[in-house]
Amino acid sequence: MDFSPANCPRLIVKVGSSLLVTPDGQVRRDWLATLAADIAARVQAGQQIAVVSSGAIALGARRLKLAKGGRASLEDAQAAAATGQIALSQIWAELLGAEGLTAAQMLVTLDDLEDRRRYLNASATLNRLLTLGVVPVINENDSVATEEIRFGDNDRLAARVAQAAGAQGVVLLSDVDGLHAANPLTHPEAPLIERVERIDAAIDAMANGASSSGMGSGGMASKIAAARIATGAGVALAIASGRVDHPLARLADSGRGTLFVPERTANARKAWLAGGLTARGQIAIDAGAARALADGKSLLAAGALSVTGRFRRGDLVAILGPDGGVVARGLSEYDADDAARLCGTRSEDHAAILGYAPRSALVHRNQMALL
Repeated sequence: MDFSPANCPRLIVKVGSSLLVTPDGQVRRDWLATLAADIAARVQAGQQIAVVSSGAIALGARRLKLAKGGRASLEDAQAAAATGQIALSQIWAELLGAEGLTAAQMLVTLDDLEDRRRYLNASATLNRLLTLGVVPVINENDSVATEEIRFGDNDRLAARVAQAAGAQGVVLLSDVDGLHAANPLTHPEAPLIERVERIDAAIDAMANGASSSGMGSGGMASKIAAARIATGAGVALAIASGRVDHPLARLADSGRGTLFVPERTANARKAWLAGGLTARGQIAIDAGAARALADGKSLLAAGALSVTGRFRRGDLVAILGPDGGVVARGLSEYDADDAARLCGTRSEDHAAILGYAPRSALVHRNQMALL
């Protein structure tokens, strides 16, 4: 694998619950201290690192004696997160402080990274912290998140944070050493996939949706989803084992893991659009329109087949190709009702249909990212 944490001026390191916390709710302090030492070594070498850290719910559930690790209900998870987050932050501050580093806490919600203005605010904060040599420790604000509006796993959060921070790489430390051709817990002979140039149906088929520890909310499927976000923004993503001491140093030395290669570089706005998780609606298009988008054209009403969802002008929508797959995401130029009225119609008829001067496209190419 031709990727090393040492190659990235800015790196995002994601640590899952099962690595931080034992099944009975105890912090793995000795292991975490080796990771803190790795981070300190990289900062000393001039690298800037932010950490996306799970573990708040697992820690809080133990302190509150909640069933099912605090995940029996949304209310339990929120209470556990509120209780555990303060302990989690203290642990990171202590261990990074012992290495001469200053830690900062950032709690974010899905909307903080999906709303463009709030995204830019988060980006500015991250940039300033990193340039000051601080190590931001980031987590989803599970104490206020809802089932409908949340990342749900820190893998995708890490990929979005990488975009916001302008990072070049993400390392997902996992309880397995990468993507295997089959689940290595049930098929130990399954070979490791060391390099993924493109995420396709075959790669998706290798993932399963379960966390092996039963403690976290992620799994290989969430890591594949994170890789889509990261690589679409020109960010490399690696999955590597966290079941060893000094996991970053081990990854740099051995290269063992799975590297998802960035598919392309993208400007910041289009990377943000491509990584969006909360499309307000969908526009289905025909084959001709799909070809036009691939050629860099805007989405015209003539190529639209149908509109679903309730969205307003400026909301993020998913554009579905003839096979039903998402081919692009973009900001709609119309409210859903008006967009639906225009489906399949010619541009010269739009003023009469709408009763006002129409816009040039349903989704303009400058406000669209192909997937």
